[in-house]
Amino acid sequence: MKLALLCVLVAVLAGGAAGELAPPQASYKILMLLPVSSRSHRNVFLPLAKALAERGHKIVMLTSDEKPIKHPNIYKFEHGHKFFDEEALNMFDYLNDPTGGFSLMKDLFPTVARKLYDSPQFQELYNKRKNFDLIIIDQTFNEVAYPFAYEMPFITVAAGGMDPRHSAVLGNVLLPSYASNLLFDYPTPMTVWQRFVNTVAHIGMAVYWRHWAVVPELQKEISARFPDLPPLLEIERNQSLGLFNSHFSISKTVPLLPSQVEVGAMHCRPATPLPEDLESWISGAGPEGVIYFSLGSVARGNSMPAKYRQAFIEAFHKLPHRVIWKYEEDLEGLPENVMISKWLPQQDILGHDNVKVFITHGGQLSTQESIYHATPLLALPIFSDQPRNAFFVKNSGFGEMLLWEELTVEAVVDVLTEITTNPKYKENVLTASRQLRDQLTTPQERAVFWTEYVIRHKGAPQLRSPAAQLSWVEFFMLDVLFFFHVAVFISIRILRVVMRGISTLVFGRGNHKVKTQ
Repeated sequence: MKLALLCVLVAVLAGGAAGELAPPQASYKILMLLPVSSRSHRNVFLPLAKALAERGHKIVMLTSDEKPIKHPNIYKFEHGHKFFDEEALNMFDYLNDPTGGFSLMKDLFPTVARKLYDSPQFQELYNKRKNFDLIIIDQTFNEVAYPFAYEMPFITVAAGGMDPRHSAVLGNVLLPSYASNLLFDYPTPMTVWQRFVNTVAHIGMAVYWRHWAVVPELQKEISARFPDLPPLLEIERNQSLGLFNSHFSISKTVPLLPSQVEVGAMHCRPATPLPEDLESWISGAGPEGVIYFSLGSVARGNSMPAKYRQAFIEAFHKLPHRVIWKYEEDLEGLPENVMISKWLPQQDILGHDNVKVFITHGGQLSTQESIYHATPLLALPIFSDQPRNAFFVKNSGFGEMLLWEELTVEAVVDVLTEITTNPKYKENVLTASRQLRDQLTTPQERAVFWTEYVIRHKGAPQLRSPAAQLSWVEFFMLDVLFFFHVAVFISIRILRVVMRGISTLVFGRGNHKVKTQ
């Protein structure tokens, strides 16, 4: 009997050493809320949802996505509203927006709240929220879902990676002396001017979103419907954990709290065989290889201004490479070395040895996929965090970046020639790919473990930093510094009075006048 128990113990320890999770203690009911999300954000949630479902948990996912999820333990609840209609949005309109395109949320958020909470199905789900063991909320754009989290254990998923605003909510204020802001990145160490600009961006974006333009308008709508509910930002501070779509090998390294878990590239997977037509096109390109071009799911290729589209067509005509271009419509005047398609298996293309460069908008998921598959990048950022990712790509030597206002036929030809002929880009991104893959546990396993951990420990309050409950005055000890300065000022004044008194006693009052006859 003892021998049998010893064998079981050894087996459990061996499984733990190999990174395998122990069986769950129970089947939990988990509500995932991403009512305002793009396709890329849903692609971050799906690996976690499927991994949890495979362990026997019951998942209800609230989303606007019409694509079915084929798993018996996942129920997809569609609210019927398309707040991110990729076909209607033209993100090129926000190229020069100083907020990175976030300004469009100012008027959208109150409308989102009205439409969602007016829905009988949505209201029914809200009324049943306490039947769930845990709520998981998409951290970006989904403050509208915070009423669900009131008096409930909940965690957030940061699909866009490390957001200084989100980190500060958890009690970890990332200093602008080294941490990137949400919109752009600087190489380190920063100059005095760069630290100044970075500080303004850190503070400005947080104030604009949370206290000035966006959340206050949403708060008015929520307060009108739920007058007894605490403020949304107060509910937000009670989250147990944040799962961040980042990893130190492919983003700037920052200190983390126990309540901050990196699960970057959770959606990445090894490449699978390509369809015959794509395999033939890529393999037949010879040693020059293939350039893959996609602007993601939100910034569609057919929304690109005509002058940029024509510049790419002319540039591709001058290059010896074949090109695969994700484009949603037919194009006239394409050179013979260009193939277009409305949909493409991106990770399988990036994983092909003969793909030399990925021309990308610099979205978080596309950037991670390219690094995971060791493909150099040419980043053309449009909005949101894309400029930050593009700067990181350039500063890390994974590729180059071009601004759209700089885009010409010659610029495209020159930069693609540089990336395909200079081996440093491939070497750098290959090194990063090896570092990203070299992990004790997979991102999915970490996400699943910590999700179940929060449920097992009833919200896991032990993870939360006391700093999360402090005001800015308390956190930076501005009140203490104020009293310290007052004390120093008073001490100096007292010292001056004392010294003046001593001087009077020793030397007498004033100077003796010398009388002259």
